[in-house]
Amino acid sequence: MKNGERQVKESEIRGMKIGVLMGGLSREREVSLKTGAAILKALSEKGYRVQAIDVGNDIAEVLIREKVEFVFVALHGRFGEDGSIQGLLELMRIPYTGSGVLASALAMDKVVCKRVFVAEKIPTPAYEVYSREALEKESGIRLSLPLPVVVKPAREGSTIGVSIVRERGELIPALKKAAECDEDLLVEAFVKGKEVTVGLLDGTPLPIIEIAPKSGFYDYRSKYTRGETQYIVPARLSKEKYLLAQEMSVKAFKAIGCSGCVRVDLMVDEEENPYVIDVNTMPGMTETSLVPQAAQHAGISFGDLAERILLGASLKIDCGK
Repeated sequence: MKNGERQVKESEIRGMKIGVLMGGLSREREVSLKTGAAILKALSEKGYRVQAIDVGNDIAEVLIREKVEFVFVALHGRFGEDGSIQGLLELMRIPYTGSGVLASALAMDKVVCKRVFVAEKIPTPAYEVYSREALEKESGIRLSLPLPVVVKPAREGSTIGVSIVRERGELIPALKKAAECDEDLLVEAFVKGKEVTVGLLDGTPLPIIEIAPKSGFYDYRSKYTRGETQYIVPARLSKEKYLLAQEMSVKAFKAIGCSGCVRVDLMVDEEENPYVIDVNTMPGMTETSLVPQAAQHAGISFGDLAERILLGASLKIDCGK
């Protein structure tokens, strides 16, 4: 736990009313509802007093009305994973799971994350940034990266708005697709190789999962359609590169200032060199999601994983009282 964080004791949590925040207002609402339902079931079976709360604009009033004393954040995307709800919970002095305000905001913004990775000498693919305004003029688009490239909105998850551009004529349509989701557009060098992901619990890495989509692109359909992707645990990497990927993930976790359960996504090139792509401060948490799969391989059941995340909840800002 970082300096300034205040954690509630397990004995206290047992008697508290715990709100599982799910749904929300982002494009990832449906995924969040599935995460929240799985967490609710797991914690209920563990004997905790849990209540499902579908987050809307009236969330502050709901938390007060329902006398929620503790929160498990099961939200994905904007207003749930970007520091917004975390700031509200800090103001209301309701302990919550996951990363704090700053880490959540940093991790949600892929452009800012890139700058942190570069500053901290964490390997990450080369990139360029464009704006929706420049795209509207089109004269402001001067791509210097060689093709292929990956185009994505700066602040979205679940591969929403993401495209792989292999020919020049595909660039503007891909940017326009990303611009439907965000005003800042990230164009990233394409890394040919394997996609892997490293789950971390309080900064300790879980076994690495290799992601092998049948389509060759781990898009929304490949993520959420059963049978469309093969998951290999542990990832097929040499021992040296396996440990390096875990090391880089821990370094990214610390650089952003994360807490609790986090997933770091990486690409591994044909020489098995890992490149950090993304940091997810609220990874999917259904029983078939990536982090639970990695935890299962490490001997941690889904129920135990949910409980462990819950028991790591805290207030991250010390108000001096």
